[in-house]
Amino acid sequence: MSNNEIWNKFLQLIITKISSISFQTWFKDLKLKNVENDKIILTVPFEAQKNQLINLYKELIEDIFSEIIGFEKSIEILLENEAIEQNNNVYNSTIKNNTSDSDKLSYKYYSNFNPKYTFDNFIVGDSNRFAYSSALAVAEKPGKLYNPLFLYGKSGLGKTHLMHAIGNYLLEHSDKKVLYITSEQFINEFINLTKDGGNKEDNLTYIEIFKSKYRDIDVLMIDDIQFLVGAVKTQQEFTNTFNSLYYNEKQIIICSDRSVDDLKLFEERLKTRFNWGLKAIISVPEFDLKVKIIHNKIKSGDLIINLDDSIIDFIAANCGSDVRNLEGAITRLHAFSAIMNIKKLTLDDAREALKDYTNNSIYDPNTVEKIQNIVADFFKLNIDDLKGKKRSKVIANARMIAMYLCRTMTEETYPRIGLEFGGRDHSTVIHAYEKISKDLKLNVELGKIINELKQKICE
Repeated sequence: MSNNEIWNKFLQLIITKISSISFQTWFKDLKLKNVENDKIILTVPFEAQKNQLINLYKELIEDIFSEIIGFEKSIEILLENEAIEQNNNVYNSTIKNNTSDSDKLSYKYYSNFNPKYTFDNFIVGDSNRFAYSSALAVAEKPGKLYNPLFLYGKSGLGKTHLMHAIGNYLLEHSDKKVLYITSEQFINEFINLTKDGGNKEDNLTYIEIFKSKYRDIDVLMIDDIQFLVGAVKTQQEFTNTFNSLYYNEKQIIICSDRSVDDLKLFEERLKTRFNWGLKAIISVPEFDLKVKIIHNKIKSGDLIINLDDSIIDFIAANCGSDVRNLEGAITRLHAFSAIMNIKKLTLDDAREALKDYTNNSIYDPNTVEKIQNIVADFFKLNIDDLKGKKRSKVIANARMIAMYLCRTMTEETYPRIGLEFGGRDHSTVIHAYEKISKDLKLNVELGKIINELKQKICE
């Protein structure tokens, strides 16, 4: 049984044994790192999650894995940075004990690229197309076109995905030595070198090993560069590393949550170097792109769930722009449907399951509902007629007027209005708004109807 199959089976079982709140809080970010001979290694991003899982759920986790595998294995739960540090410790230990180049471990093994992040499964839209194209160009010709490549944008929009995609592409299509590291790792290694190295007789050897690790490579990727702020000596060392790579035509890829100009406390000479190459922003995804991302997550993800378009539109419109939030919403719906034994989720089910995700939304269904009731009453229709599929001339006209009023008299977006009209696509609302707007310029009678409806709505 593969690791993916083991993990999928674990998720299917754990959600049947704990509450949805417990799953969302403690297990949502849990990842299977490795299944070894005597133990299973799991990772989580936060200390609180680690402590809670160890103190309250470790025995349950062990029992479930024993049920899946057929025999007992010990469980080790690590923070994500602890897992990375373990890899680095193995790397450093091997380098120290094998000083000749021929004995050093392959950089490919220590690049830590997530194989799930590729160019093929990166969903492209207007907000990230330039960054995607730039990253692909760098992967195809590293050190030749855009050097350095500076990717920036808010957290959770796909910057790290693109960096891993570049790395995976290079490992597959070239023999380049590629190294991916976070700025925090770079800082820690440099601090440990300067703190402990002075007490060692062979300090110069360790300094050379450090320099070799970062300079005798073809591609260096450093994530979250903004965390170098305030680390003056580390910035100086990184500048030296940057210079060595750049002038030897080695590719440098930098990732940040802010633009170069917003790195206020960075040394000016380092900011200048960041500006030498190409800067590419990844912006907040537009609605259509979020819909594509959700479809892709459902199709390619580990959790199998069937969501209709109205629920997908609801997630895209109400659950933020961070891809992790969208993934979390899908996981929450999967857990909710399993725990509540719901075979086919409705839009109302999704609203109930995701209410914690949408608390900060300006979405106000009561306002939309008020408009729907007034319009339906005016045209002597039932509110279900406006939300349903009937397309008689009277109903279709009333529905378009109601959509137009919802758009002009509330702060709701096109997708959110569409959801309240039977889960219709946002393009339907746009068409209704544009048609009524156009007709108002020529149809005086329609203008009177709209004004009368507005008066009733404002009462």
